[in-house]
Amino acid sequence: MAFKLDCVVPWGRNLEEYKLMFQLNDSDTEKKIAGFGDGPASFNYEATKQGYSVTSFDPIYQFSENDLKKRIEEVRITVMQQMKENKDNYVWTNIKSLDELEDIRMSAMRLFLSDYQQGKTEKRYIYHELPNKLPYADNTFDIGISSHFLLMYTTLGYDFHVQAMTEMLRICKEIRIFPIVDLDANHTELISKVIEYFKNYYDVEITDTPYRFQKDANKLLVIRK
Repeated sequence: MAFKLDCVVPWGRNLEEYKLMFQLNDSDTEKKIAGFGDGPASFNYEATKQGYSVTSFDPIYQFSENDLKKRIEEVRITVMQQMKENKDNYVWTNIKSLDELEDIRMSAMRLFLSDYQQGKTEKRYIYHELPNKLPYADNTFDIGISSHFLLMYTTLGYDFHVQAMTEMLRICKEIRIFPIVDLDANHTELISKVIEYFKNYYDVEITDTPYRFQKDANKLLVIRK
């Protein structure tokens, strides 16, 4: 089935949020990082400016800058209305209000759009849809990261998550998944089963992160070879 842009809700986060979610530090500027499902985040743009080596993978990178910009504007009001209706499910400390949240998200996505064409030329934004195999050798990247996608969308099923994370681990020496809850911030049976599967083959660690926004969603899954 073809991937359709009108089924996507683009919502971008920035470098500071990525650093908190994935516990990235100054030493990581010397590592090769693969971002899976980065979407319209400004992480790649900002991190590249600071000397990181980042390659982002996402199905939306098959679309044009104008198409993505149009879709972002189409969903902005709807997403913010949903955030307003579900405001009590979030922790309003680092981000103080809905207006601030909208400013942060739109700023991140504008930075992404400003970098999109150059990033595609430099092969920093690569069209790819997990769990399909990537054209990279084993252990090409030091760290693979995925924000608000893997383990969160439980309807994709157990096999999808195992296959997707297995392909990430093929080309990455370690992967970091955040958060490890579903869309309602619950730790589900599927999540437990996926984590137990990888414990049979890799070193698995679950750690608290300083990132606080969705309630009960402050843990990071790290899987190392």
